[in-house]
Parts: sequence; C-alpha cells; structure tokens
Amino acid sequence: MYDLHILGWHSFQQLCLTITREILGQTVESYLDSADAGKDGAFAGIWNPMNGEALNGKFVIQCKFTGKQDKTLKPSDITDDVGKARKLVLAGRCDCYILMTNAGLSGTAAEDIGALFLQAGVKQFRVFGSTWICQQIRENKRLRMMVPRVYGLGDLSQILDERAYEQAKALLSSLKDDLAKVVLTGAYRRAADALNQHGFVLLIGEPAAGKTTIASMLSMGALDQWSASTLKLDTAEKVVEHWNPDEPSQFFWIDDAFGVTQYESFLVHGWNHALPMVRTMLRKGAKIVMTSRDYIYKRARNDLKEGAFPLLRESQVVIDVHDLTAEEKQQILYNHMKLGKQPREFRVAVKAYLPDIAAHPRFVPETARRLADPLFTRELDVSRYDLTDFVEKQEHFLQEVLRGLDKDSKAALALIYMRNDLLDSPVILEASEREAIERLGSDLGGCIASLEALRGSLVQHTITEQNATWRFKHPTVGDAYSGILLESPELLGIYVHGSPVHKLLDQVTCGNVGLERAVTLPKGLFSLVLKRLDDASADKEYKAPWLSEWMGRGRILRFLASRCSRDFLQLYLEHHPETLQKVAEPGLFLHAVSEVGLAIRLHGFKLLPEHQRKRFVETVVSYALEGEDLYAIENHRIQSVFTPAELTSFRERVRVELLPNLATVRETWQRNRNSDERPDQHLDPLLDSFSALKKEFADDSAAISQIDRQIKLGREWYEQLLADEPDNARAERSLAEIDPQDTLPPQERGIFDDVDE
Repeated sequence: MYDLHILGWHSFQQLCLTITREILGQTVESYLDSADAGKDGAFAGIWNPMNGEALNGKFVIQCKFTGKQDKTLKPSDITDDVGKARKLVLAGRCDCYILMTNAGLSGTAAEDIGALFLQAGVKQFRVFGSTWICQQIRENKRLRMMVPRVYGLGDLSQILDERAYEQAKALLSSLKDDLAKVVLTGAYRRAADALNQHGFVLLIGEPAAGKTTIASMLSMGALDQWSASTLKLDTAEKVVEHWNPDEPSQFFWIDDAFGVTQYESFLVHGWNHALPMVRTMLRKGAKIVMTSRDYIYKRARNDLKEGAFPLLRESQVVIDVHDLTAEEKQQILYNHMKLGKQPREFRVAVKAYLPDIAAHPRFVPETARRLADPLFTRELDVSRYDLTDFVEKQEHFLQEVLRGLDKDSKAALALIYMRNDLLDSPVILEASEREAIERLGSDLGGCIASLEALRGSLVQHTITEQNATWRFKHPTVGDAYSGILLESPELLGIYVHGSPVHKLLDQVTCGNVGLERAVTLPKGLFSLVLKRLDDASADKEYKAPWLSEWMGRGRILRFLASRCSRDFLQLYLEHHPETLQKVAEPGLFLHAVSEVGLAIRLHGFKLLPEHQRKRFVETVVSYALEGEDLYAIENHRIQSVFTPAELTSFRERVRVELLPNLATVRETWQRNRNSDERPDQHLDPLLDSFSALKKEFADDSAAISQIDRQIKLGREWYEQLLADEPDNARAERSLAEIDPQDTLPPQERGIFDDVDE
C-alpha cells in the first residue's frame, strides 16, 4: 500500500485524473473546484471499463480525499456528494458517476454507497478505493513516471526487482522523504524530454532550486521503466571507468559536475578529455544527467570544449530549474508544510501567509523545506514582515541558525566541512581532526550524537558507490558555514590545520582572487598553507607512489594558477624556485596541463623571469610548428605571454613552416590512432585547431583553401572508417511522456486549505 493520505487534496485529485486518463482511457476535462459544483472532472461518450460492459452518457468524476491514514469510507461520509449528484442529474449533466477515494472501502459499504447514488437518479455508478488505486500504481510504470511522488510514498520493493531495489535504496537513502514532497514541474517535463531526445540533460539553476530532486526523479524513472543500472558518480573519469559497452541500459547521475560551491577547472578538463567517450556512450544507449549551479556553469562554459560535444550548447538540454510557475511553487510549499516537522500550532499561524511566501521572487524549493523545519524557525516571529524577511534573507537566517548551535553540533559540521562534504561513516578521526574538535570544546562522542540529532535538517546520511557518508543536507549549509569560518581567524586556522591537502586546495584561496563563495585566507595564514602544500606529495589518495606524487604536483600547480594572489605566489616562489623551470617547459596537451595556467598567471603578475618566459614561448611555438599541439595558435591567453614581436614572428612562421606541412601533420595524426579509439574522436581536436588556423589567416584565400582541403580530407578519412564499422547503436529508450494536462488549473479552493489539518 502507498501512503496516499499524505498527498493532500490537490495532489490526490491530480493523481485520480491521471489514472482516469492513463488507466481508464478517458480524456478528462478537469474543473475548477468550488463549494457546490460536485465534480472534479467530467467526460462524455462511451466507456468500456471491463469486457462485455459498456457505460455511456455524461460522466462525472468526484475525488474524495482524507488525510487520515486508516480511514474507511462510510455512507454517511458522502451525504453532501449525493445531494450534489441529485442536482447534476436534474440539470441533465450526470448519467454516470465515478467516485475515487484514498479511504478504505469494504464490499458492503461500496454497495450501500452505490445504492444512494442510484436513488439520486444516477444511472451508472462506480467507486474505486485506496486498494484499487494502489494496485494501479504498482502495475503501471508510466503512471509512476507521470506522478513521481509515489516513489516516496510506499515500499519500493513492491515495484522494483531485487537488483534495482538495492540501487534505489542507495540512491534514495537521503532523498526518500524529499521525494514524497515532489511536484511535477515544467522543468521536470523539459528534462525528461531532453533525456528522451538526446540521452543527456544538464540541469542548471541557482543553489537550492531543486536540481538534485529532478535528477533523483529521472534516476528513479530509469530504474523503474528500463531496469537501468543506475550509478551516482562524481567525476568524468568515474563515468568512463564504470561504463560497460555490453550493458544496454546504464544511467549516470553526476551532481555538481563542475564544482560543488565554486568552479573547479580540473573537473572541466576531465570532462573535456572524456567528452569523445561520452558521445560513444550515448550512441550505445547510456543516459546521463548532470547538474550544476548557474554561476559555476557560466564559468565552466569558457573552458568546456563544446565543439566536441554540441549537446552542451543546445538550449533545449540546459534547463533553468528555477523557472517555476505560481501553481508549482504553491504545491511545493504545501507539500513541505503538510509533511514537515512543524507542529499544528505553527501551521495554523502561518497558513494565511503561505500564498504570499510562494509568490515571493526569491522563493525556491529550499525555502519551503526550511520553513517546514522547526530548527530553522525557532527564533522566527510569525508575521508578514518577518516571514518576508525569512524568504529574502535566507542565507542570513541560515547563518544565524548555525551560530546558535551547541558546541558539539558546530564541531560535527566542522568535520563534514573539513572532509569537503564527505565524512565517512562510521566516523574515524585523524589526529588533526581530533585536535580541531577539541579546540571547539567537543569530542568524538559529542559529534556523533549531534550528527544523529541534525540528521534530516542540516545533515544527511547517504550511500554513494557503496560508501556510507555524512553530508550537508544541502550545499547551501556548507556555503553558510564557510561564511562563519571567514568571521573567525581561530576557526580558519583549525580548518587549514585539519583539512586533507587535496580537499584544502579545492576550497580555499590565498588572498581574494574573485572566486565566488570560496574561503578566502588572509596573509596571516599564508605560511601555514605553504607548510600544508609541502605535505601534498604525501597524499595517500592513490596507491601508486608515483601517481600520488604526480597528482599532488598537478593539484598544487592548478591551485597556484587559479586560487592564489600575487603576494602568496611570490612567497611560494621564494621557497620553491624550481617551479619556474617547470612552467617554462610545459608538456603536450597544452589545453589540460597545469603548467600553462601557472605560466600565464605568473607572467600577468610580472613574476615570470624573462629567460623563463622566452623558454615557455619557444616550447609552445615548437609544439605548434611541428604539428604536435596547435593549441597556442588558437588560445589568446597563451599568446598573452608573447611580446608583440614574438607574436608577429609566430604567425609568420606558422604561415611559412606549418601551412605547407598540414598534410603531413594530418597523416601523422591518422597513423597514431589507437585501434580502439573512434577515428572522429581522435582527429577532431586536430581539425578544431585547423579551424582556428582559418581565423588566423582569414585574409589569405590561398591559406584558407589549403586548410579547408585538409579538414575535408580528415573528415573523409574518419567517415570512411566509421562507415566500415558495424552499427552498434542500441534501441532507443524513453521515459514516459508527460502530459501537460496533468497540471491542474488554478483552484478556487485554496491549495493551503487543509495544510493545518
């Protein structure tokens, strides 16, 4: 059975009309609710509900909702409905009456209720109770996809096989309660359409706009409808690693693909490297859902190689989940208030203000969740002014809540923050972490007790890739906590002391470098950061020592290139002068190697000595002229390190030395393709560079003609190879199409009428 009593009258009516269309096969006209209409929907015609049975005439549908879990419908409960039915019959508007209810229904009661309607003049009567409705949900996948809240209302083991059920438990370990409050929004429909059409969807929006909720609904639909192997992963490398080309149905969910609270360039470089493989995955039937905060995606677009993956720039797969209708906002707020933790007294007091809260320009789904949780409202006065302030200044209120926590709760949040929002469960502390929470006046036992107490409000316990972890309930909690850290030098020092180096580098900046929501460290902590950077080679994230050292060095260079002020860079070079030689001779794959970014950064700050600057220029010029890496030709940031004379000389050498040699360069690239690599994916980076050459020599028709010929020959080469390969594309799969009629029109009866019952 499903907990239909928690739906609320509006959502139950939506479910009933959807069942009527999808299960009973009728196109239903839904009606505005009023005090005496007596019908929630209607249709006219012939209906064959069962073999050998035919009903015809004008049909009226009435949805009878109860908020009581064990309610059984009795004849006395429908006295008013019988009276309304009699009036409809006299007006010639009702021949057949359909009653749908979430209450229990015995056979005797069904007969007695039917007799009352027949006595009122109804020619045909049918009643469907909670048992029948739950049966339709269990047996109909499309219905579940169209009303995805039901995934959070019952036992998933009833509708999913054992393998899918285990995956669902892992995916929904922290989301089941939220799914019960889900609203089927236009953003969800557009996301499902994009996934059907492209196999890929990127959800972007403000923090707390509901991106993760939509992704979780799509994931549940994939598990349910396709029995898809569904994985929630973190990076491009993990997606490629887990892809199985022999598995026809794989669904990948990547939350915060380009950074959790701030842009992380190394994640984008990972996606750039993986995009050719992603295209192959989609062609063979995989589905991918990615989410990103809007301000992070805006920065990521500057570095993403959209030419290798056109779907990233097609507007129909980039969905602003903040674009909610007034009705959707009201339903979201209703669901959270009705199913939240607030006592009835609070719901009674706030009820009159709920329509204005939902209509506020700053309202997002997270607003509703916090208003429904006493933890966030214990200092809130229920008045129009204070409630408006609560919506407008959500970040301020959240910080006030965090400041008001006891010392054990603050220490528990510090542990999650120090682990970059992934605190392993059970909690085992490192020495530095133990010291940190002791400075805050807590201990391990106090932190564990507080984690349990904060579960569901500020933190969540979840399972990712078979690992149990404690995380913030929403990334905005981490944002607010970082704001508190900024206010206390002592807390900042504890954080820098205790955080693992590879996590530290992803969250702080040394000095203000303009990164949104980053933890900015003052000069007084620079020497401490310098000491922690020296520990980076001891990072144990990778088993192979050489890989650990290589990754550590790469992280430091990326950190220096993007997250450090001039003062810190100068201090670092004083302690590590050998760094200058490394950046002067970057390796191949200039678009990805971290030495390039640091060289550009140092040059901009006038910290790159002239002889090392010249060596950098010589290296990237050599790569371009020999056809090994043409990135310097198209990248203006690299060219910013050149003097005007060097840039002029470079352009002329490209004309004289590279252009006549393009055919040899192309043929060398073709010969170097690995047999297991798609030919178009292998050659596209070179052809992209050739296209950049056309821009450089746009005024030279002979050069343009020569470049176009090599691009044409390159494409003919891989098109011929692709034509010779067998077609391994998988059969298309699609989520159930979502009927926009499932969104009911505005109600005369207020949606919040029973929020306090």
